[in-house]
Amino acid sequence: MEKLIRFGSPETPDISLNPILGRLEFSGKSLPEDSDTFFKPVLAWIDEYLAYPVPNTEIEIKLDYFNTSTSLVLMKVFNKFQEKENVVVRWYHLPEDEDMLESGKEFEVLSKLNFEYHEFH
Repeated sequence: MEKLIRFGSPETPDISLNPILGRLEFSGKSLPEDSDTFFKPVLAWIDEYLAYPVPNTEIEIKLDYFNTSTSLVLMKVFNKFQEKENVVVRWYHLPEDEDMLESGKEFEVLSKLNFEYHEFH
């Protein structure tokens, strides 16, 4: 299985999915006009990865901002990992961004995954 790397734009996030390390990283801003189309290869990659995941999976979310449609995609991502063990979500937020921290906590409750919260500058 190959890595999936997408370089972001002012409206789309950087995405790095590494099957060998078991690391999925999303960073930047996520405001794609058509989230379903933009994230379709990501969700397909995750389905393939989940057939033979490594023992520990890390999902790193370092988004400055995301729109409602991205929120729905993130929930799909988290739901795909609900039945797996040894999955940790590292949720990054700016120190003053209480809304982003709250979003992470809401995803944690809804997904029942293990979240860790970190500040970045």
